[in-house]
Amino acid sequence: MKKKLIALVMSAAVSLAVIPYHAFAFSYDTEKVKVIQSVNFREQPSTSGARIRFLQAGEMLDIVSTYNDNWLQVKDASGQVGYVSSSPTYIQLTNVKVPAEPNGEIIKSVSFRTGPSTDASRIRYIQDGERILILEKVNAYWYKVQDKNDVVGYVSTSSEYISTMFEDPQEQEEPLFQSPPNATIVSSVSFRTGTSTDADRIRYLQKGEQVLVLNKANDFWYNVQDRNGVIGYVSTSSQYITTTYVEPYKQLDPAVAAKKVIDAGMIYLGVPYEFGSSRNDTSTFDCSDFVRQAYMDGIKQLLPGDSRSQGAYVKSVGKTKNDWRQLQKGDLLFFMSYKGYDASNYANIDKSKETITHVGIYLGDGKILHTYSAASGGVRIDNIAGSQWEHRFLYGGSTY
Repeated sequence: MKKKLIALVMSAAVSLAVIPYHAFAFSYDTEKVKVIQSVNFREQPSTSGARIRFLQAGEMLDIVSTYNDNWLQVKDASGQVGYVSSSPTYIQLTNVKVPAEPNGEIIKSVSFRTGPSTDASRIRYIQDGERILILEKVNAYWYKVQDKNDVVGYVSTSSEYISTMFEDPQEQEEPLFQSPPNATIVSSVSFRTGTSTDADRIRYLQKGEQVLVLNKANDFWYNVQDRNGVIGYVSTSSQYITTTYVEPYKQLDPAVAAKKVIDAGMIYLGVPYEFGSSRNDTSTFDCSDFVRQAYMDGIKQLLPGDSRSQGAYVKSVGKTKNDWRQLQKGDLLFFMSYKGYDASNYANIDKSKETITHVGIYLGDGKILHTYSAASGGVRIDNIAGSQWEHRFLYGGSTY
């Protein structure tokens, strides 16, 4: 995450490079992998994974993610993403200084504090005209910054005090994506909230209306999404609906289905992130596009095209959990928008009213397979416990 933030700091800095770089000796610390003995660089986190090449002593690698206790996912100088043994025989984690240009300018003298609070101690006043390096937007009110003396602290985000082109690196709220319909309503039929004629009627679906059949709940009910993105249930009777939908994944043992989804998703490790990516190719992904593709490739299950609709679908299946530790491999995890890194940033939030902004696949062992920003390296694996992902978690569950 730190590297993700810093990468965007670097990109945002270009527009403020009015003063020559040498005038300010800004830099930041980042952790890298140093190869200390020649070692295999592999496509998969296994000694049976195909060898990309041999990494040579002295090479410096960027850390993409920690796969497990034995393997690190890394990126070499050419941008190639792969896996390397985490054994100290072969690699050493080291902090290096990376130069950076300032990306903010103080326009009115402002307190430079030790923490993101007006109660935190004041380090000093930063003066009008000073250039700073913004490292992170902690929340709506505070930037974490570094001054020209290499001191790190916090300043107000208010435009009264600071001018900057810094961009918040957190993922944007994705647009709704409608998947191509696979069914047509033959005659007007009730669209209901559950698999029963006693369930509330959402509305009547009209003759000729096209819908997306997501699942066959039982012999009598389809789980469908209408053209407005609403998910509910309609009768399976050919009197009311005709469809090309098939459900081969239902013939699989759940554990087998989960493994197929995860294996399919792992193939895309390192594929670049693109907000609002095309659902018609696999050259880039946003979060829901990646999840959708993994399920399509792995078990031929067609999910809705965006994270909010995917969350609504999982809720309609009725197997959701509010504790991520109770999820099974292959389940989907849904998250709210970023409010900060600390649990305290989420303490007073009513999560039942929050909008889903992110989705990923649970790998088990406290890990998530997902993609969320260009700077983070695309599709990757992250730990959930103690991270922003744990604080932002809304619910998760099975798709079948």
